[in-house]
Amino acid sequence: MKAAVLYEIGKSLEIKDLSIDDPKEGEVLIRMEAAGVCASDHHVIHGQIPYPTPIVLGHESAGVVEKIGKNVHNVKLGDRCIMSFVSSCGSCKYCISGLGNHCTKHFQDTHRQFDGTLRLKDSDAQEIYQMHKLGGFAEKQIVPASSLLIIPEEVPMTVAALIGCCVTTGFGGIVNLDEVNSESTVAVFGCGGVGLNIIQGASTLNSKKIIAVDIHDHKLEFAYKFGATDVINAIAEDSVEKIIEITGGGVDYAFDSFGSPLIMDQVFKSLGKRGTGVLVGIAPTDTNMNLDMVDFVRNEKKIIGSYYGYGSPIDTMRKIVDLYVSGKLDIEGLIRETFSLEQINEAFEDIEKGEDGRGVIVF
Repeated sequence: MKAAVLYEIGKSLEIKDLSIDDPKEGEVLIRMEAAGVCASDHHVIHGQIPYPTPIVLGHESAGVVEKIGKNVHNVKLGDRCIMSFVSSCGSCKYCISGLGNHCTKHFQDTHRQFDGTLRLKDSDAQEIYQMHKLGGFAEKQIVPASSLLIIPEEVPMTVAALIGCCVTTGFGGIVNLDEVNSESTVAVFGCGGVGLNIIQGASTLNSKKIIAVDIHDHKLEFAYKFGATDVINAIAEDSVEKIIEITGGGVDYAFDSFGSPLIMDQVFKSLGKRGTGVLVGIAPTDTNMNLDMVDFVRNEKKIIGSYYGYGSPIDTMRKIVDLYVSGKLDIEGLIRETFSLEQINEAFEDIEKGEDGRGVIVF
């Protein structure tokens, strides 16, 4: 089967013919249908997030069950599925409490299967890692059965792929918080795939002000489609001053969808009294942020992290699928362009250009 492999940090992905093992106990072989092209993959390619190489990236995935290993009971051959990029072991304290996004066993050896081994080899017999036990930039992938959510025929595979990461991370990152409601004011810094879904989540909750912040006018215009009530170009205007002006004192919730100390400083300063700043984007390793400690205390501000939807990814995906099928969420509108696997490096160039929406690899 063909796959896009990252052999060296900072280099382009290489299309290779790989061998793939049959699924072992608790595993499934998926025939890939679609995979979203995410900024997190781009961060890995350029060394901002340190992953082992060689590796097949791609963690925003949808496909069809082709083979099933022993003791798999939650799916059958031919099922159409979304894959969670954090698989649940089902037995650690986080999985038992419904927080599969923090599965202890998954993160003990993130890019190997649960038994500690790999399933892919290239023509030189070199073993290949799979990003988060997936590796969606390949025609097939071995995945833990616990990562799978079966979806109905009404959900296109391109839509399903985006639910696997950006929709769940963004939409879940706001709707799974407590107390966000129709009286809330919200600012979202960064209007990529995740940021647009935070905006869409705030719109679903009927938040009275939803302020989109970015440095590209075309992205800000795009944000209106998903529920933004106001937009700010952070190059043309001081985003903090403008947010305080629009809201009369600062927002109740501000989100950094990118992962940057500069943005988090603006998030913190844009909060009103008792406001909550939410870091959703993954920052480069060893990145730190500074906070005004007096402002923190006197205005009772809060800073929290939100990873993969701030709850069980599978549960959040299930809610999103139901909302999509009922016509309450626009996910097709996120898709800017589709690419073949052979065009994958072009898709990542679009991320560098700051293009709207999401690119999707279609197999």
